[in-house]
Parts: sequence; structure tokens; C-alpha cells
Amino acid sequence: MTTPDLIWAALLALGAAYELLALADAEDGNTLSERARAWFRVHTRPGRVIFAITWTGFAIWFLVHILG
Repeated sequence: MTTPDLIWAALLALGAAYELLALADAEDGNTLSERARAWFRVHTRPGRVIFAITWTGFAIWFLVHILG
């Protein structure tokens, strides 16, 4: 494994570990999905539109980036 592989693996493992701990914790608002809802205010129509455009744009960019 190269150094970048180790760094990305560590970041993914830390993120997954935090998410698992947040899911096990009873505190509201500490999971990634709860944070995304708060950041984008998806309970409002404009927030949902902004989130949908942002997520779709990211997904398209990521697909082109990986396959290109």
C-alpha cells in the first residue's frame, strides 16, 4: 500500500467509526445524515432543492472523475 492509500483508508475508517458511535449514542443530531439535514435545511423546499442539486452535481462529478 502507498501512503495515500493508508491516509484514505484511515480517514474512511475514522469516519465509519465515528458514525457507528453516533448511531449507538442516543444524542440527537450527531450522525452525518442529521448534520446534512441541518446544514441544508432539507425540511424546507429551497433546502431540498439546493441539496438535490448539490448531491446530483457531486455524484456526476465523482462518476466522471472515477471513470475518466
